Amino acid sequence: MTAEVVLSARRIGKAYPQFKSGFHRVASWFTSIGPMAQAWVLRDVDLDVAAGESVGLIGVNGAGKSTLLRVVAGVMPPTEGELLVNGRVSAILELGLGFNGDLTGRDNVINAAGLMGYSRATIEGILPEVESFADIGAYFHRPMREYSSGMQMRVAFAVATAKRPDLLIVDEALSVGDISFQQKSFQRIRDFRSQGTALILVSHDRAAIQSICHRAVLLEQGRVIKDGTPEAVLDHYNARLASGDFEVRSEALEDGRTQTVSGTGEATFADARVCDERGAPLEVAQVGQRLMLKLQINIHCQLPELVVGIMIRDRLGQTVFGTNTAHLQSPMSNLQPGERITLRVMFPARLGPGEYGLTLALQGGETHLEGNYQWIDHALGFSIVPGGEAHFIGCAWLEPEVRVNRHLD
Repeated sequence: MTAEVVLSARRIGKAYPQFKSGFHRVASWFTSIGPMAQAWVLRDVDLDVAAGESVGLIGVNGAGKSTLLRVVAGVMPPTEGELLVNGRVSAILELGLGFNGDLTGRDNVINAAGLMGYSRATIEGILPEVESFADIGAYFHRPMREYSSGMQMRVAFAVATAKRPDLLIVDEALSVGDISFQQKSFQRIRDFRSQGTALILVSHDRAAIQSICHRAVLLEQGRVIKDGTPEAVLDHYNARLASGDFEVRSEALEDGRTQTVSGTGEATFADARVCDERGAPLEVAQVGQRLMLKLQINIHCQLPELVVGIMIRDRLGQTVFGTNTAHLQSPMSNLQPGERITLRVMFPARLGPGEYGLTLALQGGETHLEGNYQWIDHALGFSIVPGGEAHFIGCAWLEPEVRVNRHLD
């Protein structure tokens, strides 16, 4: 059975009128004089979110993410399009939004809960839970102007999630909290999601999007340009951040993942292999085994500098390790057209058992933002299986040593 659609947005657009001056704006209130133009922040946005589904909204600052959330939350009307929300919406749109600094945290919670439509009896019932979840001690009864940004976020999240909503909207708020509160908040979100709450999360934290979201949506200049799995959309977004005029290509692999390839082509990979330390190709290695990554690179034009980057990701797309030749103090400069470079990178595979993928990059500086010659996500894959080490769990083998001293008094 298909899950119930909590949010359905069709061809949503939001525009702000532009005036020559303040006088021009005031005159438009009393006359037929209209604005000079409309500045469109959103255009033709389609978005469906089902019950229990979580969607990550990503894009550069100014892409329209916060505006879209405000429209969905009912804070502002769309200029065009149709919006349907089934159920109650709870939103954390901006840190401190709606809070009065002269009132205590408790009083602000009462006001915020009232604006959310809660009765007085319901508010009195949730106050102990909000205070407990926010966990700011005596500050709950002190003026909010004395709060840090993290304390404000604790109160805002606690009151917004005191009752499970049908749709929860979070706009970057959790980025200011400490790690323990972030973990507690994400667990509450997961619990709500399992009970049918839909989530829209705006975050620049790749790990947060990948760990909690089923889908990701990329906004660019107010339009949706990609909607898919978090890993595929984040890879696409990462590629588009780089400078240069190039196409970003996506291709479905046999294992169901999406490979993203981008770059201007001044340098390209001719071959790439994971090998044992003697140079023999392999697909399966033991925990801690010494491996060699063998790369062949073709240079197609004169380059003042070339940096080669590698990144290892686990099966969920989370980055396990990444580095490049600039960080490893292995510079390559003054490269000429027709050159072929063979690069060997040796490393011990101190990784937990599982499936891993390699992302490869050729760039003009320490980051691909300075010149993306070629970037290939999921260029190679390999597996790690247990060896002779003691049993452990996790994604890294740290070779622990245990020393025990016993004393009899």
